[in-house]
Amino acid sequence: MIFRDRAQAGRELARKLARYAGRADVVVLALPRGGVPVGFEVAEALEAPLDVFVVRKLGAPEQEELALGAIASGGVLSLNDGLVRAFGLEDREIQAIVARERAELSRREELYRRGRSPLDVRGKTVILVDDGLATGSSMEAAVQALRTLSPAAVVVAVPVAPRSAREQFALRTDDFVCAATPEPFRAVGQWYQEFPQVGDDEVKDLLRRAERRPVRA
Repeated sequence: MIFRDRAQAGRELARKLARYAGRADVVVLALPRGGVPVGFEVAEALEAPLDVFVVRKLGAPEQEELALGAIASGGVLSLNDGLVRAFGLEDREIQAIVARERAELSRREELYRRGRSPLDVRGKTVILVDDGLATGSSMEAAVQALRTLSPAAVVVAVPVAPRSAREQFALRTDDFVCAATPEPFRAVGQWYQEFPQVGDDEVKDLLRRAERRPVRA
């Protein structure tokens, strides 16, 4: 399957998520920036509120792809204590990493939210959406951070991912929904006809449109 663009991929993904439609306990959180056009279509189809879930991985020293934990929207801080001990990091070193990533997270939060508070997800079924998974590391960090906010259930939903992703998230989530799992899988962008970079202005516009749209009470 090749998607025309992120909007069409979102509509395809929404069909796979039909069992969550029209439920008052469902919230859609999109990972910016590429996940927001997908999440907008999903939220529209499910009649659910949409918000961004800004996540910043806390990369290990000299191994940035290895996540020591994550910070996320709502002041969430989640650490992998085992990895922190394995690297022998002191509190001041952890705080330096957190401060650096929190500055970027705060910048994005201020840019996207315009002073609006994050959606309350306690006791809700939260559908985490991105435009695809490659390594899945950012989504893993998102799930880890989201769990600290006490949702009733966490669903990861993406248009495209490698087949191994289902097993990767089986124990981390309550449900994993993917529209296509083509093989061989090299990059997310190869499965889209149009895959431009999503800008901050587009993210803000989609969030404004979602905020004006009625949702299931």
